[in-house]
Amino acid sequence: MTDPRRLSGEAQEDLRRRVVAAVGSGRSQAEVAVVFGVSSRSVSRWMKALRDNGDKGLASGKRGRRPEEQKALTVRQQARLKRAVLGKFPDQLALPGLVWTRGQVGALIRRWFGIRLSRVTVGKYLRGWGLSSQKPVRRAYEQDPEAVACWLEQTYPAIAARARREGGTVLWLDQTGLRSDNAVGASWAPVGRTPVIGKPGVRFGANAMAAISNKGELYFTVYHGSLTTEIMIRFVDRLTRHLDRKIHLVADRHPVHRSRAVRDWTAERADRIELHFLPGYSPELNPVELLNGDTKRHVAHTNPGDKHELATEARTHLRRRQNQPDRVKAFFGKEEVRYAAE
Repeated sequence: MTDPRRLSGEAQEDLRRRVVAAVGSGRSQAEVAVVFGVSSRSVSRWMKALRDNGDKGLASGKRGRRPEEQKALTVRQQARLKRAVLGKFPDQLALPGLVWTRGQVGALIRRWFGIRLSRVTVGKYLRGWGLSSQKPVRRAYEQDPEAVACWLEQTYPAIAARARREGGTVLWLDQTGLRSDNAVGASWAPVGRTPVIGKPGVRFGANAMAAISNKGELYFTVYHGSLTTEIMIRFVDRLTRHLDRKIHLVADRHPVHRSRAVRDWTAERADRIELHFLPGYSPELNPVELLNGDTKRHVAHTNPGDKHELATEARTHLRRRQNQPDRVKAFFGKEEVRYAAE
Protein backbone atom coordinates (compact mmCIF):
# COMPACT_ATOMS: atom_id res chain seq x y z
CA MET A 1 0.00 0.00 0.00
CA THR A 2 1.16 3.55 -0.68
CA ASP A 3 2.59 5.42 2.30
CA PRO A 4 -0.49 7.22 3.81
CA ARG A 5 1.61 10.35 4.32
CA ARG A 6 1.89 10.71 0.54
CA LEU A 7 -1.88 10.71 0.04
CA SER A 8 -3.91 13.84 -0.58
CA GLY A 9 -5.86 15.36 2.28
CA GLU A 10 -9.13 13.92 0.95
CA ALA A 11 -7.60 10.44 0.57
CA GLN A 12 -6.19 10.55 4.10
CA GLU A 13 -9.60 11.52 5.49
CA ASP A 14 -11.23 8.63 3.57
CA LEU A 15 -8.61 6.23 4.96
CA ARG A 16 -9.30 7.34 8.52
CA ARG A 17 -13.02 6.81 8.08
CA ARG A 18 -12.55 3.33 6.60
CA VAL A 19 -10.18 2.36 9.44
CA VAL A 20 -12.57 3.44 12.24
CA ALA A 21 -15.47 1.77 10.40
CA ALA A 22 -13.51 -1.49 10.32
CA VAL A 23 -12.79 -1.24 14.05
CA GLY A 24 -16.44 -0.45 14.63
CA SER A 25 -17.43 -3.64 12.79
CA GLY A 26 -15.75 -5.73 15.50
CA ARG A 27 -12.17 -6.16 14.30
CA SER A 28 -9.27 -5.43 16.62
CA GLN A 29 -7.19 -2.30 16.15
CA ALA A 30 -4.04 -4.37 15.55
CA GLU A 31 -5.74 -6.38 12.81
CA VAL A 32 -7.12 -3.28 11.13
CA ALA A 33 -3.66 -1.63 11.23
CA VAL A 34 -2.17 -4.57 9.34
CA VAL A 35 -4.99 -4.69 6.78
CA PHE A 36 -4.76 -0.95 5.96
CA GLY A 37 -0.98 -0.67 6.28
CA VAL A 38 -0.98 1.95 9.04
CA SER A 39 0.53 1.94 12.53
CA SER A 40 -1.41 0.77 15.56
CA ARG A 41 -0.70 4.15 17.15
CA SER A 42 -2.46 5.93 14.26
CA VAL A 43 -5.51 3.66 14.60
CA SER A 44 -5.65 4.35 18.34
CA ARG A 45 -5.32 8.12 17.74
CA TRP A 46 -8.12 8.14 15.17
CA MET A 47 -10.44 6.17 17.45
CA LYS A 48 -9.81 8.65 20.25
CA ALA A 49 -10.48 11.58 17.89
CA LEU A 50 -13.79 9.96 16.94
CA ARG A 51 -14.78 9.48 20.60
CA ASP A 52 -13.77 13.03 21.61
CA ASN A 53 -15.01 15.06 18.62
CA GLY A 54 -17.31 12.76 16.70
CA ASP A 55 -17.23 12.78 12.92
CA LYS A 56 -15.42 16.18 12.88
CA GLY A 57 -12.43 14.54 14.54
CA LEU A 58 -11.69 12.62 11.35
CA ALA A 59 -11.96 15.60 8.98
CA SER A 60 -8.85 16.76 7.14
CA GLY A 61 -7.36 19.99 8.48
CA LYS A 62 -4.90 22.40 6.91
CA ARG A 63 -1.67 20.58 6.11
CA GLY A 64 1.81 21.76 6.92
CA ARG A 65 3.32 23.43 9.92
CA ARG A 66 1.21 25.53 12.20
CA PRO A 67 2.04 29.24 12.42
CA GLU A 68 5.26 29.83 14.39
CA GLU A 69 5.80 26.04 14.72
CA GLN A 70 9.45 24.94 14.70
CA LYS A 71 10.73 28.49 14.05
CA ALA A 72 14.17 29.48 15.26
CA LEU A 73 12.89 32.77 16.71
CA THR A 74 10.09 33.08 19.22
CA VAL A 75 7.20 35.50 18.75
CA ARG A 76 8.70 37.81 21.35
CA GLN A 77 12.13 37.77 19.68
CA GLN A 78 10.57 38.53 16.31
CA ALA A 79 8.62 41.46 17.76
CA ARG A 80 11.82 42.89 19.28
CA LEU A 81 13.68 42.59 15.97
CA LYS A 82 10.85 44.17 13.98
CA ARG A 83 10.77 47.16 16.35
CA ALA A 84 14.52 47.58 15.86
CA VAL A 85 14.31 47.46 12.06
CA LEU A 86 11.40 49.91 11.92
CA GLY A 87 12.53 52.27 14.67
CA LYS A 88 16.32 52.52 14.40
CA PHE A 89 19.19 52.65 11.92
CA PRO A 90 21.89 49.96 12.09
CA ASP A 91 24.53 52.43 13.32
CA GLN A 92 22.32 53.19 16.34
CA LEU A 93 22.76 49.55 17.36
CA ALA A 94 26.53 49.51 16.82
CA LEU A 95 26.23 47.91 13.38
CA PRO A 96 27.91 49.42 10.28
CA GLY A 97 25.83 51.28 7.71
CA LEU A 98 22.58 53.21 7.49
CA VAL A 99 20.27 50.68 5.80
CA TRP A 100 18.91 47.33 6.95
CA THR A 101 19.97 44.36 4.85
CA ARG A 102 19.47 40.66 5.47
CA GLY A 103 23.11 40.50 6.57
CA GLN A 104 22.62 43.33 9.07
CA VAL A 105 19.50 41.72 10.53
CA GLY A 106 21.29 38.37 10.70
CA ALA A 107 24.18 39.97 12.59
CA LEU A 108 21.73 41.50 15.07
CA ILE A 109 20.08 38.10 15.58
CA ARG A 110 23.47 36.52 16.33
CA ARG A 111 24.34 39.28 18.81
CA TRP A 112 21.03 39.34 20.64
CA PHE A 113 20.02 35.69 20.61
CA GLY A 114 23.13 33.72 19.66
CA ILE A 115 21.34 32.18 16.66
CA ARG A 116 22.89 31.94 13.18
CA LEU A 117 20.39 32.12 10.32
CA SER A 118 20.98 32.07 6.56
CA ARG A 119 20.19 35.15 4.48
CA VAL A 120 17.29 33.24 2.87
CA THR A 121 15.76 32.52 6.29
CA VAL A 122 16.26 36.11 7.44
CA GLY A 123 14.51 37.29 4.25
CA LYS A 124 11.54 35.02 4.99
CA TYR A 125 11.21 36.52 8.46
CA LEU A 126 11.37 40.07 7.06
CA ARG A 127 8.70 39.35 4.43
CA GLY A 128 6.59 37.64 7.08
CA TRP A 129 6.64 40.89 9.07
CA GLY A 130 5.17 42.73 6.08
CA LEU A 131 8.47 44.33 5.04
CA SER A 132 10.09 44.57 1.62
CA SER A 133 13.48 45.77 0.34
CA GLN A 134 13.13 49.38 -0.85
CA LYS A 135 15.44 52.16 -1.93
CA PRO A 136 15.26 54.80 0.83
CA VAL A 137 14.72 58.50 0.22
CA ARG A 138 17.79 60.45 1.32
CA ARG A 139 17.03 63.38 3.61
CA ALA A 140 19.48 66.02 4.78
CA TYR A 141 20.47 66.02 8.44
CA GLU A 142 19.99 69.81 8.40
CA GLN A 143 16.30 69.51 7.56
CA ASP A 144 14.01 70.93 10.25
CA PRO A 145 11.05 68.53 10.75
CA GLU A 146 9.03 71.24 12.48
CA ALA A 147 9.47 73.60 9.53
CA VAL A 148 8.41 70.86 7.13
CA ALA A 149 5.32 70.07 9.20
CA CYS A 150 4.45 73.79 9.37
CA TRP A 151 4.81 74.07 5.58
CA LEU A 152 2.51 71.11 4.91
CA GLU A 153 -0.10 71.93 7.54
CA GLN A 154 -0.18 75.74 7.51
CA THR A 155 2.00 77.61 5.01
CA TYR A 156 1.11 75.82 1.79
CA PRO A 157 -2.66 75.55 2.55
CA ALA A 158 -2.66 79.32 3.18
CA ILE A 159 -0.89 79.97 -0.16
CA ALA A 160 -3.35 77.74 -2.02
CA ALA A 161 -6.30 79.47 -0.33
CA ARG A 162 -5.00 82.91 -1.31
CA ALA A 163 -4.50 81.78 -4.91
CA ARG A 164 -8.13 80.58 -5.04
CA ARG A 165 -9.46 83.85 -3.59
CA GLU A 166 -7.42 85.92 -6.05
CA GLY A 167 -8.24 83.74 -9.03
CA GLY A 168 -4.54 82.98 -9.37
CA THR A 169 -2.49 79.80 -9.68
CA VAL A 170 0.28 78.06 -7.77
CA LEU A 171 3.34 77.09 -9.80
CA TRP A 172 6.28 75.05 -8.54
CA LEU A 173 9.75 75.92 -9.85
CA ASP A 174 13.02 73.98 -9.94
CA GLN A 175 16.15 73.45 -12.04
CA THR A 176 18.10 70.34 -12.93
CA GLY A 177 21.42 69.56 -14.55
CA LEU A 178 21.52 67.13 -17.49
CA ARG A 179 24.81 65.36 -18.16
CA SER A 180 26.13 63.17 -20.95
CA ASP A 181 27.24 60.51 -18.44
CA ASN A 182 23.94 60.13 -16.57
CA ALA A 183 23.10 56.50 -15.78
CA VAL A 184 21.02 54.85 -18.52
CA GLY A 185 19.33 52.26 -16.30
CA ALA A 186 19.20 48.49 -16.77
CA SER A 187 19.10 46.49 -20.01
CA TRP A 188 18.37 42.84 -20.79
CA ALA A 189 21.42 40.78 -21.74
CA PRO A 190 22.72 37.19 -21.53
CA VAL A 191 23.48 36.03 -18.00
CA GLY A 192 27.06 36.83 -17.04
CA ARG A 193 27.65 39.16 -20.00
CA THR A 194 27.30 42.80 -19.00
CA PRO A 195 26.09 44.90 -21.96
CA VAL A 196 28.36 47.71 -23.15
CA ILE A 197 26.85 51.00 -24.33
CA GLY A 198 28.91 53.61 -26.14
CA LYS A 199 29.25 57.15 -24.85
CA PRO A 200 31.08 60.31 -25.94
CA GLY A 201 34.63 60.66 -24.64
CA VAL A 202 34.03 64.29 -23.62
CA ARG A 203 31.62 65.17 -20.83
CA PHE A 204 29.08 67.89 -21.54
CA GLY A 205 25.81 69.09 -20.13
CA ALA A 206 22.83 71.40 -20.23
CA ASN A 207 20.35 72.66 -17.68
CA ALA A 208 16.57 72.83 -17.58
CA MET A 209 14.26 74.99 -15.48
CA ALA A 210 10.57 74.11 -15.24
CA ALA A 211 7.44 75.33 -13.51
CA ILE A 212 4.39 73.07 -13.10
CA SER A 213 0.96 73.24 -11.53
CA ASN A 214 -1.18 70.47 -10.08
CA LYS A 215 -3.64 71.14 -12.91
CA GLY A 216 -1.12 69.74 -15.39
CA GLU A 217 0.42 72.98 -16.68
CA LEU A 218 4.12 72.86 -17.59
CA TYR A 219 6.44 75.70 -18.60
CA PHE A 220 10.17 75.30 -19.14
CA THR A 221 13.41 76.65 -20.51
CA VAL A 222 16.64 74.85 -21.42
CA TYR A 223 19.94 76.72 -21.12
CA HIS A 224 23.70 76.22 -20.95
CA GLY A 225 25.90 77.43 -18.13
CA SER A 226 25.09 78.19 -14.52
CA LEU A 227 21.81 79.66 -13.36
CA THR A 228 21.99 83.44 -13.13
CA THR A 229 19.58 86.15 -12.08
CA GLU A 230 19.21 87.15 -15.75
CA ILE A 231 18.06 83.63 -16.73
CA MET A 232 15.73 83.45 -13.74
CA ILE A 233 14.14 86.84 -14.39
CA ARG A 234 13.78 86.14 -18.10
CA PHE A 235 11.92 82.91 -17.34
CA VAL A 236 9.53 84.33 -14.73
CA ASP A 237 8.90 87.33 -17.00
CA ARG A 238 7.73 84.86 -19.67
CA LEU A 239 5.42 83.28 -17.11
CA THR A 240 3.81 86.60 -16.12
CA ARG A 241 3.28 87.58 -19.76
CA HIS A 242 1.89 84.19 -20.72
CA LEU A 243 -0.58 83.78 -17.85
CA ASP A 244 -3.52 86.11 -17.37
CA ARG A 245 -3.72 85.50 -13.62
CA LYS A 246 -1.51 86.09 -10.59
CA ILE A 247 1.22 83.52 -10.05
CA HIS A 248 2.20 82.22 -6.62
CA LEU A 249 5.62 80.75 -7.42
CA VAL A 250 6.99 78.14 -4.99
CA ALA A 251 10.73 77.52 -5.17
CA ASP A 252 13.60 76.23 -3.07
CA ARG A 253 16.13 78.48 -1.35
CA HIS A 254 18.68 78.59 -4.17
CA PRO A 255 20.80 81.78 -3.86
CA VAL A 256 19.57 83.05 -7.26
CA HIS A 257 15.92 82.61 -6.22
CA ARG A 258 16.55 84.72 -3.11
CA SER A 259 18.85 87.27 -4.77
CA ARG A 260 18.15 90.98 -4.40
CA ALA A 261 17.69 91.38 -8.16
CA VAL A 262 14.96 88.72 -8.27
CA ARG A 263 13.28 90.00 -5.11
CA ASP A 264 13.25 93.58 -6.43
CA TRP A 265 11.90 92.44 -9.80
CA THR A 266 9.03 90.48 -8.26
CA ALA A 267 8.27 93.23 -5.72
CA GLU A 268 7.67 95.68 -8.61
CA ARG A 269 5.12 93.20 -10.02
CA ALA A 270 3.46 92.09 -6.79
CA ASP A 271 0.06 92.13 -8.47
CA ARG A 272 1.31 89.62 -11.08
CA ILE A 273 3.70 87.32 -9.19
CA GLU A 274 4.67 86.42 -5.64
CA LEU A 275 7.55 84.19 -4.50
CA HIS A 276 7.25 81.60 -1.73
CA PHE A 277 10.15 79.50 -0.46
CA LEU A 278 10.15 75.88 0.67
CA PRO A 279 11.76 74.90 3.98
CA GLY A 280 15.51 74.37 3.69
CA TYR A 281 16.96 71.01 2.68
CA SER A 282 13.56 69.65 1.64
CA PRO A 283 13.67 68.76 -2.08
CA GLU A 284 11.12 65.98 -1.54
CA LEU A 285 8.47 68.68 -1.01
CA ASN A 286 8.86 69.95 -4.58
CA PRO A 287 7.01 67.85 -7.22
CA VAL A 288 9.24 69.30 -9.96
CA GLU A 289 11.97 67.00 -8.61
CA LEU A 290 9.95 64.08 -10.02
CA LEU A 291 9.74 65.80 -13.41
CA ASN A 292 13.51 66.32 -13.24
CA GLY A 293 14.09 62.61 -12.71
CA ASP A 294 11.71 61.79 -15.54
CA THR A 295 13.62 64.13 -17.87
CA LYS A 296 17.03 62.76 -16.90
CA ARG A 297 15.94 59.18 -17.60
CA HIS A 298 14.64 60.13 -21.04
CA VAL A 299 17.73 62.12 -22.05
CA ALA A 300 20.11 59.38 -20.83
CA HIS A 301 18.33 56.78 -22.99
CA THR A 302 18.75 58.90 -26.15
CA ASN A 303 22.57 58.92 -25.75
CA PRO A 304 23.15 62.43 -27.22
CA GLY A 305 26.42 63.10 -29.04
CA ASP A 306 27.02 66.71 -27.93
CA LYS A 307 25.53 69.40 -25.74
CA HIS A 308 23.25 70.69 -28.50
CA GLU A 309 21.72 67.25 -29.05
CA LEU A 310 21.32 66.91 -25.29
CA ALA A 311 19.47 70.23 -25.09
CA THR A 312 17.30 69.28 -28.08
CA GLU A 313 16.34 65.96 -26.49
CA ALA A 314 15.46 67.73 -23.25
CA ARG A 315 13.21 70.20 -25.07
CA THR A 316 11.55 67.40 -27.05
CA HIS A 317 10.75 65.47 -23.91
CA LEU A 318 9.44 68.49 -21.99
CA ARG A 319 7.24 69.52 -24.93
CA ARG A 320 5.83 65.99 -24.94
CA ARG A 321 5.03 66.32 -21.25
CA GLN A 322 3.34 69.68 -21.93
CA ASN A 323 0.87 67.77 -24.09
CA GLN A 324 0.36 65.16 -21.35
CA PRO A 325 -1.19 67.12 -18.45
CA ASP A 326 -2.29 63.92 -16.71
CA ARG A 327 1.36 62.85 -16.49
CA VAL A 328 2.25 66.21 -14.96
CA LYS A 329 -0.61 66.04 -12.47
CA ALA A 330 0.57 62.56 -11.47
CA PHE A 331 3.74 64.08 -10.00
CA PHE A 332 1.57 65.60 -7.27
CA GLY A 333 0.05 62.23 -6.36
CA LYS A 334 3.31 60.43 -5.60
CA GLU A 335 4.02 59.13 -2.11
CA GLU A 336 6.74 61.76 -1.61
CA VAL A 337 4.56 64.74 -2.56
CA ARG A 338 1.00 65.00 -1.30
CA TYR A 339 -0.66 68.22 -2.37
CA ALA A 340 -4.39 68.38 -2.94
CA ALA A 341 -5.69 69.82 -6.18
CA GLU A 342 -6.54 73.52 -6.13
